[in-house]
Amino acid sequence: MATITVFCFPFSVSPFLSSQENLSSWIPENIRKKECTYFIESSQISDSGKIACECGYLKEQHVEEAIKPTMFQGKEWDPRRHVHEVPTDAFGDISFTGLGQKVGKYVRVSSNTPPRVIYQLMTQHWGLDVPNLLISVTGGAKNFNMKMRLKSIFRRGLVKVAQTTGAWIITGGSHAGVMKQVGEAVRDFSLSSNYKEGKIVTIGIATWGTVHNRNSLICPMGSFPAEYVMDEESQGNLSCLDNNHSHFILVDDGTHGKYGVEIPLRTRLEKFISEQTKVKEGVAIKIPIVCVVLEGGPGTLDTIYNAITNGTPCVIVEGSGRVADVIAQVATLPSPQISISLIHKKLTTFFKDSYDQFTESKIVEWTKKIQDIVRNRQLLTVFREGKDGQQDVDVAILQAMLKASRYRDNFGHENWDHQLRLAVAWNRVDIARSEIFTDDHEWKPSDLHPMMAAALVANKPEFVKLFLEQGVLLKEFVTWDTLIYLYENLVTSSIFHGKLQKVLLDEKERSSFPKVPRVQLHHVSQVLRELLGDFTQQLYPKPKNTERHRLSIAVPHIKLNVQGVSLRSLYKRSPGRVTFTMDPVRDLLIWAVVQNHRELADIIWAQSQDCIAAALACSKMLKELSKEENDTDSKEEMLTLAEEYEHRAIGVFTECYRKDEERAQKLLIRVSDAWGKTTCLQLALEAKNMKFVSHGGIQAFLTKVWWGKLSVDNGMCQVIMCMLFFPLLYTGLITFREKRLQPMTCLKRFQAFFTAPVVIFHLNILSYFSFLWLFAYVLMVDFQPTPSWREYIIYFWLFSLVCEEMRQLFNDPDGFGLVKMASLYLNDFWNKLDVCAILIFVTGLTCRWMSATLYPGRIILSLAFIIFCLRLMHIFTVSKTLGPKIIIVKRMMKDVFFFLFLLAVWVVSFGVAKQAILIHNEQRVDWIFRGVVYHSYLTIFGQIPSYIDGVNFNPDQCSPNGTDPYKPKCPENNEANQEPIFPEWLTVILLCLYLLFTNILLLNLLIAMFNYTFQQVQEHTDQIWKFQRHDLIEEYHGRPPAPPPFILLSHLQLFVKRYILRRPATLPKQLKKKLEKNEEAALLSWEMYLKENYLQNLQCQCKQNSQQKIQDIAERVDTLAEMLDFDQVKRTGLMEQRLVHLEEQMFQSAKALQWIVHSLSSSGLGSEEDVPFIVPSRAPEMKEYPAEEVPESFHTLYHLSARNLLYPNSTAVRFPVPDEKVPWEVGASTLRKNGLVPCRKF
Repeated sequence: MATITVFCFPFSVSPFLSSQENLSSWIPENIRKKECTYFIESSQISDSGKIACECGYLKEQHVEEAIKPTMFQGKEWDPRRHVHEVPTDAFGDISFTGLGQKVGKYVRVSSNTPPRVIYQLMTQHWGLDVPNLLISVTGGAKNFNMKMRLKSIFRRGLVKVAQTTGAWIITGGSHAGVMKQVGEAVRDFSLSSNYKEGKIVTIGIATWGTVHNRNSLICPMGSFPAEYVMDEESQGNLSCLDNNHSHFILVDDGTHGKYGVEIPLRTRLEKFISEQTKVKEGVAIKIPIVCVVLEGGPGTLDTIYNAITNGTPCVIVEGSGRVADVIAQVATLPSPQISISLIHKKLTTFFKDSYDQFTESKIVEWTKKIQDIVRNRQLLTVFREGKDGQQDVDVAILQAMLKASRYRDNFGHENWDHQLRLAVAWNRVDIARSEIFTDDHEWKPSDLHPMMAAALVANKPEFVKLFLEQGVLLKEFVTWDTLIYLYENLVTSSIFHGKLQKVLLDEKERSSFPKVPRVQLHHVSQVLRELLGDFTQQLYPKPKNTERHRLSIAVPHIKLNVQGVSLRSLYKRSPGRVTFTMDPVRDLLIWAVVQNHRELADIIWAQSQDCIAAALACSKMLKELSKEENDTDSKEEMLTLAEEYEHRAIGVFTECYRKDEERAQKLLIRVSDAWGKTTCLQLALEAKNMKFVSHGGIQAFLTKVWWGKLSVDNGMCQVIMCMLFFPLLYTGLITFREKRLQPMTCLKRFQAFFTAPVVIFHLNILSYFSFLWLFAYVLMVDFQPTPSWREYIIYFWLFSLVCEEMRQLFNDPDGFGLVKMASLYLNDFWNKLDVCAILIFVTGLTCRWMSATLYPGRIILSLAFIIFCLRLMHIFTVSKTLGPKIIIVKRMMKDVFFFLFLLAVWVVSFGVAKQAILIHNEQRVDWIFRGVVYHSYLTIFGQIPSYIDGVNFNPDQCSPNGTDPYKPKCPENNEANQEPIFPEWLTVILLCLYLLFTNILLLNLLIAMFNYTFQQVQEHTDQIWKFQRHDLIEEYHGRPPAPPPFILLSHLQLFVKRYILRRPATLPKQLKKKLEKNEEAALLSWEMYLKENYLQNLQCQCKQNSQQKIQDIAERVDTLAEMLDFDQVKRTGLMEQRLVHLEEQMFQSAKALQWIVHSLSSSGLGSEEDVPFIVPSRAPEMKEYPAEEVPESFHTLYHLSARNLLYPNSTAVRFPVPDEKVPWEVGASTLRKNGLVPCRKF
């Protein structure tokens, strides 16, 4: 008999608390072994034929002190006196020779070792986490045969229940019987799984004295590792350790060859572990236990009986053989019907080879134990292959736990809360659906709130989805304290957790707190604003008063006491004290997204109202978090998820745009209070969601904004003609978008035309070109010591440009503050260019007004003119052709910047070497720079110095001593004949290598970089143009209509209103709109309705997807194969039954023929010597059926006590009994004369 125990543990393994050195000192101090200290000769000879001690060990295997004493010779060996404990000498790592890189851990312990010490070793020093579930599997210790299908089901189910909950599998540890079956199941899982699925820990508890080759494990200081050889051929009565186990606890009582020593210690260890409390992710449970029976003998029955007596639920695997099948056959019968004769029949059926070992008293004992086992039906579950809806053993195991928990209540009531917490701890939503959320119990949504919080923290999306289906309302669940609890339990490895901790540490330093303050929502809001962007407002403003919003919810630990009668309510709410959040769906969505919980975020997003803004905000946050993520896989997952949310926003907006264009465009510019008073369009722009911005509906909206009140059908030539000669406005040349504006007055038509962004843009273009033309004219033609009127116009014009830039800088409609607005202003590249040009112009102007620096001032102004010309590129961004090319140029400038680093290495190295070889002690810094950098750079473009090879050397073109400031110093030469003496061959070789690497290698590398950048941008030309088009449209949408320098009139008007008349400033036009509450609610409801349509269409597309179709077909084929396999099993069983029935009929026919022959022989029709032997020597075995399941063909026509079994309406099957074995009251011949059939007397 062998027993297996499975402990389920979380997937993350805690770090080791001690190294190998600490382990080598801790184990001998706390763990001991047993050894025989007195040799007493045994009456039995060992397997090797040598004299052995009563402990089973040979004389030479004892310590020297055990052999010396003679006072104990002849006395009876007593383990309590003759066995002592000493520090253990076998522990460390175990490696199985020739079986790959499998390395486990092992330890030799005394049978009296306290379970607490072993538990400490496993959890602290071996690094195993506390288990969630304990499964005790008991069964045959010897190899036995199982049907292939049942073996597959058992292995798959055991691995599944271990892998889904995390498992320690504790077995007898030997490579035989049920332990081998478990080991092979773990092996198959390890070969077919990846590292993300977790590792199943398998612990074997075996007897030290029965382990073969155990001497290789002995090392007083520990073996790291010990090489263990599995040699089953020479193991004899011992057993080898199984190589598929990861940990071994070898129990030693000082004896050799005695099995079952480990059972008491393992029983105590199981009980100790079951009394421990496991707290994880807010759920505290006492570790539950379940026993699984597979095959087994007499010892297995004792284990089952003890388990049932102690209240441990048991799962019996029918079809595995022997004890398991005996109990499974009678499990459905009432206890009074389980008679001694019934058990007798079952034993003869399932214990064929070993039935002779059962005495009558033993059968009576078994009957009583089985009756007691079956009487506790709530603790007994029979797994029948293909029956009762059970397809795997894991379902039967978990169902047994739940069924047992229903009857553990002191008052007999089913503890539904307890069952739900177990299902959540196991992460088995299928069990919760089928066993817990049934019609037998009605759940209130508020009862599910504690486990909803636990499922969120544990990242169990299936349970979150289930709770939402069961009626949990997020607006009631999500409260202020709930959010704080969730953020206190963030995944510590997430980027958001690190940023939040940094905020808390900064507050601690500012406030001089003695410890880090507790997480509050305004701390979270600081990090969220950093992720969403400074253009948003705080999502969770800091409370003004010192008191935090309170909610009387005991959230921090959701306690689960498995043995408890009732659980404390976690959501006790007092009226008037509950503080709900503004948007609970948003709050949970943010919490899930910042941790990169994809499935959770998907479920919560499906519940959101403001779904487009939510999807774009999630995309923005994920992109920002990915910038700080160091792990490549996690970063890729974040970017993929961000792209997916962008696609969702596009999908929902497409549905809205198809339904109603005007309402869809309102969604773009609606101010969303839930997302920091921003808009969907602004979120998309900040997240650089080019696909969303390039959507046809959004571009149509931008085009409408670009044309203002003008019709988009107007031609550009018509607009320019009306700009140059505005009376054409009243000729019908220009049409307006709104029909009511067609017959408008002259002033309204004039205002509608010149306030359109497209007209303002072209007016500014004309103004800017005029400014550049006039500026160029002044620099080249009219730059006098005394400024001319044209130059004064330039100054006035520039002043108007400076005023406009100041207006843009101080324009703060959202109340961000000057510092923030300055930061936002300088984030724009073109604004930086404007500031640079203005500063250079002002510097040049300052120099220009001083006569001593008049010429330098003109030079500086010329540089400013260059920058003003570069500013023209911004104007071309509106062009679909030139706009993307400007992006290409900007990116190529970055390529050139990095390329210059490579080029500088070659230029400087060649220049210094050339200068050192040719020129001796040049003292002039400017000529050193020319020789090292300037000449080397020009050499790339073909301007090779004439003197470098010594052929075209001309002394008149250089200064011999370097005294002439306008000539370079002459190279090294012979003073007599003025011939160069430097090695020309070396300079020529250096020049050739330099040109080879720079002209061919580096320049072609630069061309390749440019080509890659061009191709990358060219593939997304349309998206890039549409994306950057928005910035230009938004700028001119809020810009004053008059171009510079007339724009000063608008600035003067604004100044007078704001600072002289003290009137509130009129907010500039923005691409955002604040809707009324009723209108906003109707719009969001409409959006949510179309979101549901989008999700339904998405599901239909997934079903129509070819890959999904293949997956669905594969699942159907697998289901069909299982059904066919099950049908084949049923057909095989039916065929076996029919064959058995046919054999029985043949036997009965043979018996009838024998009777006929015997009758004829006794009548004198033949001699007895000639009678052939017809009756077979052994009756075939028949399977017993319950009365209601006996086939009609099995209803034999024989009397129960009939000799020849010829009486009708009897269901009993009789076997032939020889005549000499039956005493007859009346002779057979007399009865036959009277027409009666003789009967046996029993």
